[in-house]
Amino acid sequence: MRNTRALAVAGAAVAALGLSAPAAIAWETPSNITALPSVIARGGQLTITVDGCRGGGTATSSAFSPTHLSPVSGPNERARGTATINSDARPGPYDITVDCNGRRMTKPQAFTVIGGVRGGLGGSTTTGATPTDVAIGGGLVAAAVVGGGVFWMRRRAERRI
Repeated sequence: MRNTRALAVAGAAVAALGLSAPAAIAWETPSNITALPSVIARGGQLTITVDGCRGGGTATSSAFSPTHLSPVSGPNERARGTATINSDARPGPYDITVDCNGRRMTKPQAFTVIGGVRGGLGGSTTTGATPTDVAIGGGLVAAAVVGGGVFWMRRRAERRI
C-alpha cells in the first residue's frame, strides 16, 4: 500500500514538472545564450544563438558592435546572429547581453578573446624558441642520426658472421 502512494506522488510530481517546462518556453523570455566558438581571436566571427527569442533581437558586448539577431524557425523559438570581434579587443573573457522582445539577459563570460597570430616571420619571434633551444634540438637530432647509423652498421656486420 505504501509503494502505491509513493508511486502516485512521484508520478504527480513528474507530470507537474513536465507540464511546466513547455510553459516556460512560451513566455518568450531569452534563455540559453550560446556563443561559438567559445575562444576566438581578434577579427574573428562569433555566432550567437539565443533560445526563446521569437521575434529576433540585439546582442551587445564590449568586444563587438551591436549585432542583430534574426529569428530561426524551430522548437525553441531561436534567434541567431554573427558578430565580428573588434581588432582592438583585449584578450580575456567577455559577457554578452541580449535584448529580445523587450527583455534583457546577460551571460557572463560567454566567450574569450585571445591575442592575434603573429604572421610574416614564420613563427620565429622572441616569444618562441631561443637559439639555445634550437641548438639543443639540433644536437638531439644529430645524436639520433648517429645512433641509428651505428645500430644499422652493427646489424649489417652481424649478418656477415
